Amino acid sequence: MAEPVIMPRLGQSVESCIFTEWLKKKGEKVSKGDLLFSYETDKAAFEQEAEADGLLLETFVDEGDEVPVLQVIAVIGAEGESVDALRPEKSESSGEPDIVEVAQDKEPVGVTQVPLQEESEPGIVKISPRARKLADNKSIDYKTATGSGPYGRIIARDIEKIILGAPKATPLARAIAEEEKIALPTKGSGVGGKILATDVKQAPSLPHGDDYVDKKLSNVRKIIATNMYESLANTAQLTLHSSADARKILEYRKALKKKKEAGYGYNITINDLVVYAILRAVLKHPDCNTHFMGDSIRYFSNIHLGFAVDTPRGLMVPTVLNANHLTIEGLSSEMKKLASDCQQGSIDPQLFQGASFTVTNLGAYGIEMFTPVLNPPQAAILGLNTITHHPADLGNGVFGFIPKIGLSLTFDHRAIDGAPAAAFLQEVGREIENLEINL
Repeated sequence: MAEPVIMPRLGQSVESCIFTEWLKKKGEKVSKGDLLFSYETDKAAFEQEAEADGLLLETFVDEGDEVPVLQVIAVIGAEGESVDALRPEKSESSGEPDIVEVAQDKEPVGVTQVPLQEESEPGIVKISPRARKLADNKSIDYKTATGSGPYGRIIARDIEKIILGAPKATPLARAIAEEEKIALPTKGSGVGGKILATDVKQAPSLPHGDDYVDKKLSNVRKIIATNMYESLANTAQLTLHSSADARKILEYRKALKKKKEAGYGYNITINDLVVYAILRAVLKHPDCNTHFMGDSIRYFSNIHLGFAVDTPRGLMVPTVLNANHLTIEGLSSEMKKLASDCQQGSIDPQLFQGASFTVTNLGAYGIEMFTPVLNPPQAAILGLNTITHHPADLGNGVFGFIPKIGLSLTFDHRAIDGAPAAAFLQEVGREIENLEINL
């Protein structure tokens, strides 16, 4: 009996995946355990093994397609078996229609599932449910989008392209730019920076040669771009900056380095020490260990620590669950393991969810101050900066310079007021300056 191949579900929040490659060809023999196809979520890439023996009778998706989880994407069976009953438009596994049928000359009156076909019927727009929802939320006329999905279907990335790429301009300004074959300016003189016809007429026409390369955004970069935009657009973000005396953590680091050379099994870094101190401060300020839920604030009993990891695929933020219960050695080990998994693309997608507080560190790049961007619905994120020397009173009338680490706290003013946020940042400084660990 023919067996369906479905797009796996990786975590409750993952609604769709990007299909990247078939590792077996249609008509090829497949054995259980063979690598069958590869796909990506917004954070990592995966390869899926076949779960049945037989021939790869039919495939229903191509490279680059956005595929809802649990949708049938292929059929494995014996030669000559029919696959009609398993085609995705007849599958009930996804729980929602694959195509939305909309008449262009009237408002949609309902959502129905229609068969995929190679040519679009006149007056019909094919759009995925996820893309339709995104377009409605952003008040975008999706009928103007060019679909890049199977059979010209509009998918989420097509709507995201419109959101990120289209400058706001009047119809006349666009017509003039097209006629004169010049690029629209990035900002205009109209209300809210809208581009007017006069802005286009004044824009210099600068011919350019082939001294540039256009590179398509990766799927991860598209997701990061959308998330950052959504974060800034939908939260009341404010950033406070401070610094803390770093002499004690530098002494700890020196002692731990010698201890490691003598056989100690852990490489405790300055970042580990600072994060360990931050956890102590968060415990004293539960307002910062929260999610803003719109009409309520969710307080967490434990600290689920998100931390930013720079990878070749883009920024990732894995979560150390119950971080407040870990020793300095346990915290260091867990963060290094998760960072390594992110670099290799092998991390469990579930660990990108559920963080209650996040730390991001740009100190290694010499950054002295920056504005971290919130990860909604989290109410706060703390940025760590490089260590610099500041003038200070050393006592007994002696002045000199001491090393200080920069701290940048971004918080959602809807959830936390300025004074409590400042008090928390002050407490972070105290915990760093008075850190106590067993050597």
